[in-house]
Amino acid sequence: MIYLATDHAGFELKEEIKKYLGELGMETEDMGAFHFDPDDDYPDFVIPAAQKVSENPEENRAIIFGASGQGEAIAANKAQGVRAAVYYGGPLDLVKLSRSHNNANVLSLGAKFLTLEEAKEAVKLWLETGFDGGRHERRIEKIKTFEQES
Repeated sequence: MIYLATDHAGFELKEEIKKYLGELGMETEDMGAFHFDPDDDYPDFVIPAAQKVSENPEENRAIIFGASGQGEAIAANKAQGVRAAVYYGGPLDLVKLSRSHNNANVLSLGAKFLTLEEAKEAVKLWLETGFDGGRHERRIEKIKTFEQES
């Protein structure tokens, strides 16, 4: 399952990416915002999406949206087992490495800095990229141990 969440800053992009994911045959659940409200707050939507990912962090994923994507990723990363990576433009290798090296299960998109086509390209690459495992698995395990000790 791919969970989607945003506040007002990413609302339009979320709606377009939701359609795009449907075209790709992906199963999604929209966690909100469900309408444009310039006074809403991203934690109200991003935290529930991150909690859904946390229920099964190896299978569930989320794509979250904000102006820069930074605050949204910070909020999402508070949920155990969530590894949120931010993308707001630049080399697509950043998106690929977030999956192949860090096994990111949440992609936080900076809607203010991305065109729809750039966002689609990033989402598609992120969904198609697998985790390399190996030495990267050792690092993920260290993060998991830290989470459990905290």
